Formats: sequence, C-alpha cells, structure tokens
Amino acid sequence: MASIVRVKVGKHLYLYESISFRNKEGKPRNHRKPVGKVDKKSGEYIYKQEYIDRKKAEGITIAPPKSVPIYSINDLKESSVLQAGSVYLLNGISDNIGLSKILNEVFGNLSEDIFSLASYLLSSGAPVSYCEDWMNKSDYSNDQVLSSQKISKLFNKITESNIEGFYKSWGDYRAEREYLALDITSISSWSKLIDDVEWGYNRDGDKLAQINLSMLLGLKSRLPIRATVYDGSISDVSTLKTSIKQVASRLDNPNQLMIVMDKGFSSKKNIDMLLENDNLKFLLALPFTLNFTKKIIEVAKKNINTFANTIVSGGDIIRGITLERSWSKGKNVFVHAFYNDIKAAITKNNLYGYIKKLVTEAELDPENKKLKNHFERYLIIRKSSKRDSGYTIKVKEDVVESELKNAGWLVTISNDIDNASEAIKVYRDKDVVEKGFMRLKNSLGIKRLRVHSQQAMNSKVFVTFIALILNSHIHKVMLDNDLYKSMTMKDLIQTMEKLKVQIINNDRILYPVSKKQKSIYKFFNVKLPA
Repeated sequence: MASIVRVKVGKHLYLYESISFRNKEGKPRNHRKPVGKVDKKSGEYIYKQEYIDRKKAEGITIAPPKSVPIYSINDLKESSVLQAGSVYLLNGISDNIGLSKILNEVFGNLSEDIFSLASYLLSSGAPVSYCEDWMNKSDYSNDQVLSSQKISKLFNKITESNIEGFYKSWGDYRAEREYLALDITSISSWSKLIDDVEWGYNRDGDKLAQINLSMLLGLKSRLPIRATVYDGSISDVSTLKTSIKQVASRLDNPNQLMIVMDKGFSSKKNIDMLLENDNLKFLLALPFTLNFTKKIIEVAKKNINTFANTIVSGGDIIRGITLERSWSKGKNVFVHAFYNDIKAAITKNNLYGYIKKLVTEAELDPENKKLKNHFERYLIIRKSSKRDSGYTIKVKEDVVESELKNAGWLVTISNDIDNASEAIKVYRDKDVVEKGFMRLKNSLGIKRLRVHSQQAMNSKVFVTFIALILNSHIHKVMLDNDLYKSMTMKDLIQTMEKLKVQIINNDRILYPVSKKQKSIYKFFNVKLPA
C-alpha cells in the first residue's frame, strides 16, 4: 500500500509516494518514489504530471491532505507497518453484538488479552504458540503482546466463576425469542492431568482419551450462547439431561427453548425423556435403523411425490409430508418425512462412480492394503485360475442396494412443529451448530487439546468459544448477504488484513481503504476507520 509523505531535504520540502512492505526477514521496509514538491510561499502541493496521470487512470483524483507532518528519511526507515483492517473489523463486530461490553464487565483487565487471543485464533487458525508473532504484525491496542508464557498465565487467571459469570451475562444480553439448538461433540487430548478426560465414544474416530463438549446456539442470531465441558465417559443421554436442565434454569421463559438435534441423539430413550417435560419443545432427526422410521418412509413413498407436497427450501426443491403418530405412553408426535430426488440421484451416481473406481483398482491390485477395507465392504474378490489376472471380482449388489434404499430421505419428529415446511426450515438452521463445531475443532485449533491442567483446558475452550462467537457472526452476515458466492471466510479476513497502518514517530497513517474493504465494513455495519 502507498501513502504520500513530505520529506525535508535542505531548505526544500519534497513529496514522496511511500510504498511499505516487509522483507524476507519480516522487517518493515519502505520504497520511496518522488512525485512532487511543496511550494514555499503558498504551501500548495505541486505534483508531477506523470503521477497525476497515473492516479487519474486508477480513478483517483489528486487532493492534498489539509495537514501532513514532516518526516525525515530516518523517520521513514524506522517506521513500522501493521495490519489493521481485520483488527478494526473484529473490534467493531464485538461492539455491535455486545461482546465487548460483557467481556469488560466480567473480566476487567483480562478482557483485552482474551479478545486478542480469540481474534488470533479466528484470523490464523494456527496454534496459540504463534500468537506473539501475529500480534507483533497487527495493530492491537493491547499493550501486552501474548507470548506462550503469558498465554499460560492467562489460562490460569481465567476462573470457573468468571466463565460462568460470562455465560450468564451473555445469555441474558442475547436473550432473543428464538429456537436454541443443542449439540455435543468430543475433543481429544493427550493429557493425563485433566479431570474430565476419559475414554469414551469419540465422534472423530480418534484413539485418544477425550472430553465431551455441549454447545447451545441461537438459530436466529446464529451466535453461541454457552459451552459446557463434560466427563468423557458420560453417555449422551445423561449429558442431554444435564444440558437441558442447566439451560432451562437460566431462561426467564422456558418455552423459549427448543432442542434441535441430529440422529445421534434420537434413541427411543432420549425421545421418551424429552416427552416427559410438557414445556420442552424438540425437533429431532430419526435414524433409519429405527423400525418407526422405516414404517414412516414406506407410508410416505406412496403419496409424497405430488405438487401439493412440494417445498422450496433455500436453493432446493423437495417434497415433504406431516403425519401425526402415537409414541410411547400415549404421547402423540408430529413426524415429518422429506424426499429430495436430486440428492438421491447424486448419492446414487457418486456411489456407483466410487464402486466403479474400486473395481478398477482391484483389477490392478486385488491385495491393495490401503483399499482393503473398502474392497471388503463393496466387493467379493476371489482367486481364480481361470482368469488371466488370477482373481474374480464381483460387486456386492445387496450392500449397494441397502445403502441407496434411503438416499434422499430425511425423517424428523417433533412434539411442537406441526407442518413439514416449518420443520425443514428449523432443522436446516441447526446446521449452524455442526458448522460451529467444525470451525471450533479445525479452524480454531482445539481438535487436540495441548494443555496440561483442568483449568487450562477450561480456559482454552472458553477463549475458543469467544472466537467462535465472532466466527459465527461473520458466517451469518456472509450467508445473509450472499458473500460466499464471491469469497470464503478466509478470503474475507485476508482482504481486511491488507488494510495497513504505518506508524511514524507515534503518528498513525492509515492506508487508503479499498472499494472491497469498504463494502465489507458496510455489510457488517462497522464504520470506516478514520
């Protein structure tokens, strides 16, 4: 990025276009090019015609600033250039959604460190040990650069009472009349010093001890409300009861709560438990393994493909019907069956293509160790002296047929939502939960908890939760404004990081804000930096 500076040489003032960059060692450097001078008598800027023509071709009209400080060549050499655009954006978002206010109220002097670390996690996705390098290159008001040692001290200063205090204040502040989605995930850890880390079912398939993490999010605001860490060996049934009880106790209006969850929670025992509370609303997807689900699909297949049952959901056109059925203990529920023929066709096409590739690989190397499990799942491979290859290969048609039997189908159950159109909208909105967990474990760097104490583990989960609040709001704004059509979230952050500020003799000179950066600030309702 370039800026105009005045440099005094002898008795004259010259105008230079200063282009700032960092060399291979990461040190700030400037490339200067003379573009004019300052008239001694009038003080007016006299630009070279070639500079005026060049800027005009770029669509920029030359207009000298009202007051420009005078810097020496040595001042320019010792100046620093920091990324400011994303820092300013994240601070603006935090102010808009009330996050800054709650952090300051609960954590006081620690709030700046927590927010700086959370911003780093969101912006970089790298381990916390690299936060110090990132902050040295960023325009943070935080006086303290967070080294690994200081981050460890920060984790030890964040107490459980602080965290609970934040969740209460944040929940009260964000109390909106919207459905709340609840989900549970597992996070692996190598540490033997964390109380909640035990061996249990791991949803990522990792052969490591783990903790369970449940998260509550608003489906309207798409913002996380609270995260709770549980013992890794506790079953989802117990965790679900605990989570619901904790959440309900913190709501002024319990009717505000709707549990929206995926197939992993949809056991008969869980549904029975949910139906015991008449004030609790829920919407769950049912697994195809339940006989109840199988019967619903058989009924739906007979009459679902009609114009009357057509639903437009987002960019999809699907069919959906609602049936009222009796559950256990005489409780009636609404069951919604959906069929997406395009998804069914794509699933079928992809599976056929994959199996075709497996057959080709098996013909080349029937004993391929990397594909052994896949071969065993879909193929029957036998040795044969009658074949030139020495093997016969046959597709397990029954397995393929079984996998495709329910392709394109979704069945949900609710004790409150009585129409298919509303049910599919609410269920699809819960996708924010799964995306939130994915970003939490992958983008934000806690898929493996590299901490060595219970308090440090709770603190890191909490700081990451703050990062996820920012992440979720960015995700919502991008969705609402169709920004994903032109950029990813990473592209957006990188675009904002290109906006720099140059610091010369404690003066802050902001580089010009690009058209794209201006539009991003506008989408997020953040005022342009001055």
